Amino acid sequence: MTAAASAAKPSTAVVAAGEESVGTEGFRAIDRMSDVFVAQATAGFSPASLALAFFDWSIHLAAAPGKRAELVNKAERKTSRLLGYLAAASTHSDTPPCIEPLPGDYRFAAEGWKKQPYAAFAQAFLLNQQWWHNVTHEVPGVTPHHEHVISFLARQLLDMFSPSNNPLTNPEVVTKAVETGGANFIQGWRNFVEDATRTATNQPPVGTDGFIPGKDVAVTPGKVVYRNHLIELIQYAPTTDKARAEPVLIIPAWIMKYYILDLSPENSLVRYLVEQGHTVFCVSWRNPDAADRDLTMDDYRRMGVMAALDAVGEIVPDRKIHATGYCLGGTLLAIAAAAMGRTGDDRLASVTLFAAQIDFTEPGELALFVDHSEMHFLESVMWNRGYLAADQMAGAFQLLRTNDLVWSRHVREYLMGERAPMIDLMAWNADSTRMPYRMHSEYLRRLYLDNELAAGRFMVDGRPVAPQNIRVPMFVVGTERDHVAPWRSVYKVHQLTDTDVTFVLTSGGHNAGIVSEPGHPRRRFRVATKHVADLDLGPEEWLLAAEQKDGSWWIEWTQWLGARSSSEPIPHPGMGAPDKGYPPIEDAPGTYVLQR
Repeated sequence: MTAAASAAKPSTAVVAAGEESVGTEGFRAIDRMSDVFVAQATAGFSPASLALAFFDWSIHLAAAPGKRAELVNKAERKTSRLLGYLAAASTHSDTPPCIEPLPGDYRFAAEGWKKQPYAAFAQAFLLNQQWWHNVTHEVPGVTPHHEHVISFLARQLLDMFSPSNNPLTNPEVVTKAVETGGANFIQGWRNFVEDATRTATNQPPVGTDGFIPGKDVAVTPGKVVYRNHLIELIQYAPTTDKARAEPVLIIPAWIMKYYILDLSPENSLVRYLVEQGHTVFCVSWRNPDAADRDLTMDDYRRMGVMAALDAVGEIVPDRKIHATGYCLGGTLLAIAAAAMGRTGDDRLASVTLFAAQIDFTEPGELALFVDHSEMHFLESVMWNRGYLAADQMAGAFQLLRTNDLVWSRHVREYLMGERAPMIDLMAWNADSTRMPYRMHSEYLRRLYLDNELAAGRFMVDGRPVAPQNIRVPMFVVGTERDHVAPWRSVYKVHQLTDTDVTFVLTSGGHNAGIVSEPGHPRRRFRVATKHVADLDLGPEEWLLAAEQKDGSWWIEWTQWLGARSSSEPIPHPGMGAPDKGYPPIEDAPGTYVLQR
């Protein structure tokens, strides 16, 4: 046998290794197919993860006689409080309640809940809810993650059986039934059938057809000036005589359609920036399908952030860029900016993050769905489809706020027979996207589970990057009622960067707190700047020290951008740069935003 033939023939060891690899993958495929079958019955939740949490809690509760005695004592006291209230209420109709709902719980706010017997139903439920909080918290020895899971599950079950959800124990439903002769239940049934039919046929919710991107929302004039497999880059048309020299590039999250920042004309952040004289670019992400299953986080960085920066740099040459990221887009921007800082790439004038985390040790209630068992289960589901489906993500977010997003809708639309008017933000929320299998798996494991970015272990181009390498000024926004990126978690940017950080805490939640246009009633925010040499404050200290202002933080941000931009305005750049390979392709909002 010649040397060439010998070299061409694989060795026995190589063949054996290949066979072993294929065989092992076959066994793994069996495991994944089994998980996919189970997931159909568990709505994508790992039964092993739930069982581990239950056993951890129940075993430690069984081994804690002091905790059990405390619970018996609390049960006796709450029963005594309820009986005392009922006795007093039987003779005095204006008897004050013995327990108040938690902040943000408006289920029992209507006037009818102050009358008997409905007040008694509400008081009994709230005392029971408080007792179960004691049952699921502070059990000695329980893992914190398992405590949060058990508490969450208990809250879901309690909410399911709330008297507000029962047509016989909800005074608003009873009154409506009397007024309409029961017609509200007939209309509610029609609403239910219509919603169920739309869900089964993959149609959007009722009313969303009045908010079509490019027609009713996402209508700020502009052009798509660059497109690759993953993004379309939109450049918006100017409305002022002159432009601010440094352009603004917006990187939204790929979990959402970009037009959250370009909703109706009156609440469009993009339009507001354009009216302030900024040259604005925005990334519109592709809605991936099964063919995109192997896209990675680094693909999103290279083909998303870096490709957009390259295009903006060609269209507006010799100018630094104000880069802005929202939610996951902000996390990705922080990764890109840290990598740029390490290599000496100085194209950024500033970095702005909207409700974006770079430290995931306290990621909020989404962490309930992220542990190693759940990750394996979720990866199996994504492996089967090639992506995480939009309905799975929407379901997870709804579970975090069942009172607001599930049960209140159940009562209003199915028991009261009323349809809530559709608004632009609700229509946008229903226009969700998918997540590629490999990218989403990497994101959850590397950031949520291993916290690689905050630890300086996140690898880009074979080298670790750290947020401390971001040396341009930062403007960071957190929102008070954020269930996705809690503001105290977002606030950790102060401890992880070596640059000036202006931090804003605004009223509202993850979306409504960001869409906070000037003139919106009852809006407020706190703001403070920490310079590199300043002492670091904890979040509670910052809350006391920061200046509180009324109105929209958008004004504060544009003033901040102006202070870090060239003082002299310049002529508006043209739309795109055809001579450099960036011609205007089509009108905004492009085609990617229309993908479903």
